[in-house]
Amino acid sequence: MATQLKNLSDFSSASNIPSAAGYTFGIVVAEWNAEITGALYNGAYQTLLKYGAAESAIHTYPVPGSFELTTGAELLLKTGKFDAVICLGCVIQGETRHFDFICDAVANGVSNVAIKYSKPVIFGVLTTDNQQQAIDRSGGKHGNKGDEAAVTAIKMAKMAELTAAL
Repeated sequence: MATQLKNLSDFSSASNIPSAAGYTFGIVVAEWNAEITGALYNGAYQTLLKYGAAESAIHTYPVPGSFELTTGAELLLKTGKFDAVICLGCVIQGETRHFDFICDAVANGVSNVAIKYSKPVIFGVLTTDNQQQAIDRSGGKHGNKGDEAAVTAIKMAKMAELTAAL
């Protein structure tokens, strides 16, 4: 496994993270697996603040589960008020194929919304085999996917700004 020995949220050597100041972020967070998604949210929120986002420029919207993240992101982008939307969720493998359908739908949905609106929509969804893997990736030994999603949102908002000027 590529992440077995790594904390993927260690940005200590990353000097190329732009300032989040001036950008407006939406965070859509699934209520299902709330212990995990709450930790992802806290990571994303704190990371946005750390890199200069104003508290008033971070807007949070809960949705029932990961499947609804796509609709949440689309509703936010329709307003024209957001530079990037971060989708945070957690789908843990169960005994049925439901996991496969949800993961596939969310991944494709997030991508399609980003393309439709030409805005960054960040896939901060854990798709794990078990609860421990989710814990390890939401503030545990492998870092916090919420942190990573926030850094990605900042970088992509900056890229969108730069490419709009071309």
